[in-house]
Amino acid sequence: MPEIVLDSLQKNFGSCSAADGLSLKVKDGEYLCILGPTGSGKTTCLRMICGLTKPDGGRVLFDGIDVTDVPVSERRATMLSQVYSLFPSKTVYGNVMFSPQIKEWDEETSKQLVKSMIKMVHMEGKANAYPRELSGGQQQRTALARALASDSDILLLDEPLRALDARLRLELRQELRSLVKEMGLTAIHVTHDQDEALEMADRIAVIRNGRIVQAGTPMEVFQDPKTPFVANFVGRSNIFTGKISSVCDDFTEVVLDNGTLIKARRTEIPEGTDVAVAVKIGSTRIPAIVSPTEEKPEPETPHGFFRGRVERILYEGATVTIEVDTKDAGLISSKLPNRRYDDYEIGDEVMVTWMPEKANIFAISPREIDEELRLD
Repeated sequence: MPEIVLDSLQKNFGSCSAADGLSLKVKDGEYLCILGPTGSGKTTCLRMICGLTKPDGGRVLFDGIDVTDVPVSERRATMLSQVYSLFPSKTVYGNVMFSPQIKEWDEETSKQLVKSMIKMVHMEGKANAYPRELSGGQQQRTALARALASDSDILLLDEPLRALDARLRLELRQELRSLVKEMGLTAIHVTHDQDEALEMADRIAVIRNGRIVQAGTPMEVFQDPKTPFVANFVGRSNIFTGKISSVCDDFTEVVLDNGTLIKARRTEIPEGTDVAVAVKIGSTRIPAIVSPTEEKPEPETPHGFFRGRVERILYEGATVTIEVDTKDAGLISSKLPNRRYDDYEIGDEVMVTWMPEKANIFAISPREIDEELRLD
């Protein structure tokens, strides 16, 4: 299967830039998820790979060969778009059988392939139904099965699970990934759902304003973000701004804009630099409820330490998010196991803390942070 290289792609629609020097390498046989907010250029990226959209500049290469001007029909790339384009006069079975038929494959092999694709997307009971008789989610599953049966080397998936109910979406995540791996395809899967990307991808490419801002394994992107935007988009983070006061062997001390001292992971950024500190909400801790008159203790280990009152408690099934209004740093969120749900009440006085290695640090001025965190 081909290795795909996007080399400095440019694409403008009027005054809107959908690709602005977009560069990315997708490895042979890789399952890559492109993750980004609405309008960031995800779909345009897929369309330029398959040939439906011609870039204004830059190149698309398959295995080192420039295919920028190669017709769609010769690229062996199938795109499942957000418009399903099912044949209204064909049943589910007929839609999925379309590609094997026009390619004149062996009849028995084609039947087995089509049946397995329909089974994979849980449409066995609707195999003889027409698109007009299907729900939006069922149409999407049919389009997915048709794409998988196309015998392409490259599978381009634009929000392929978005119309499905939550239970089926979770079930199909691993089935889709496993099938793509079994078929040996190179797959690029566009989504704005970070949980979907983290679970399915070999690597994640985060796109913003038509540029790839970071690419890496799910763990790398989640735990070692390269920008405040990535830190807050892939796993919500608490963001603080300030200035580095000292860099020690094990941690960095940052004085926030209001004078509060916090600690983050060690950095090569020099003292005196304006920075943002990002702490995932799942990395913060609320160790105890304290008395309103209790003195704030000195921490025994180097970590952030804030006192505040519980403002909101959000039950989320497996987890609970506690939002704490602190005097020193505003609202700080902490994601905890759901067994902690009954530990707190609105108005409780609590401490919020984290270990410094869980706090990422970025060189950025306070006046730039709002624009950096803005969702497109």
